[in-house]
Parts: sequence; structure tokens; C-alpha cells
Amino acid sequence: MELVGQNEEPDEKAGEIVDGEGIAAEQLGRFIDRIERLEEEKSAIATNVKEVYAEAKSQGFDPKIMRKIVRLRTMDPHEVDEEEAMIHLYKQALGMK
Repeated sequence: MELVGQNEEPDEKAGEIVDGEGIAAEQLGRFIDRIERLEEEKSAIATNVKEVYAEAKSQGFDPKIMRKIVRLRTMDPHEVDEEEAMIHLYKQALGMK
């Protein structure tokens, strides 16, 4: 096990070295490592998504509208209906068609 500082105490439950503040250093390190890997994967996926939108745009599709469709498809149909009704109501209130 890796030592954290001078005020380390063994944690009987987790079997890890705990610093003076009661933090299991090894467990925290594993969580941080996992988060960093996931952030890297998220960045790579975001880049891939941007590339797909760019490809769709080059084929004549509107990425802004596509993003809205993707968002709507993730919503519950009842939520979509509610949102569309509210948009219609707001547009009427503003004198829009």
C-alpha cells in the first residue's frame, strides 16, 4: 500500500492506509484514475459526434435541427408533448404563428 503522509493510520474496515483526515488514499486514487479515463473517453466520443454532425452537414442536413431531434428522441413522449404545447402557447402569447 502507498503511504500518504506522516499522520497515517491503518483503516481496519478497508485494509488501507488512511491519512490523518480519515481518507483512504488508495481508494481515492482509484476513483480519480477511473474518472480521468472516463473523461478521456468522453472527449474522444464528443470528437466523434462532432465529426458525424459535420459529415451530415456536408450531405445537406442541418446539425442544429438534428441535435433537437436527438434530444427529443431521448425524452419521454409525454414530456415532448408538454414541451411542444408550451412552445405553442408562448408563440401565441407573442403573436407568432
